[in-house]
Amino acid sequence: MGKRVALVLAGCGVFDGSEIHEASAALVHLSRGGAEVKIFAPNIEQRDVVNHLKGCPTEEKRNVLVESARLARGSIQDLAELKASEFDAVIFPGGFGVAKNLCSWAVDGKNCTVNEHVNSTLQAFHSAKKPIGLCCISPVLAAKVFPGCEVTVGQDKNVDGRFPDAETASAIAELGCKHICKNVNESHVDKANKIVTTCAFMCKAPLHEIFDGIGTMVQEVLKLA
Repeated sequence: MGKRVALVLAGCGVFDGSEIHEASAALVHLSRGGAEVKIFAPNIEQRDVVNHLKGCPTEEKRNVLVESARLARGSIQDLAELKASEFDAVIFPGGFGVAKNLCSWAVDGKNCTVNEHVNSTLQAFHSAKKPIGLCCISPVLAAKVFPGCEVTVGQDKNVDGRFPDAETASAIAELGCKHICKNVNESHVDKANKIVTTCAFMCKAPLHEIFDGIGTMVQEVLKLA
């Protein structure tokens, strides 16, 4: 019987929601791993709505659950309904929506607050000793909720211009967590906390390398489950 995995989305689109390629990659690797997946998102208003063609905010108002339903092909539930007891693991793809909608990292950095249902979901899986997978900017959720944990968002220096957001690693360290430097095609496993992270689009890399890195994260999550 396949592992039961909850996938939590933050909208639809890299600049104001979930990063579509990351969400798709996670779903492909979960499917290949024989997992039974259900998708969730918080039923809240987005912090902002970005015109992805022009790269600028608009005056629109959109709902995170409604937008996430685009990625879920309509098969999605309110995050408030997620019960950790019904799943073996949870995975959070990245995208700026994580830092805007699931928490306030985009505005407040390490002083951010985490959405109540996101926080309770993370706490529930952690308390039940069930694995948590996070990619791209999503590891900051673990860094905020679980002081002392180990995560990766890639490198802590902007090596060859490939890691423009390397300062995120320093902010994670300031939260009392340990940042582990990893390449884009790798993931890090915090065995004590059952947290698996990979940097994905925090690195400027070919899409297939990002896809492979997410694959290692998914594989490690399924092993822990």
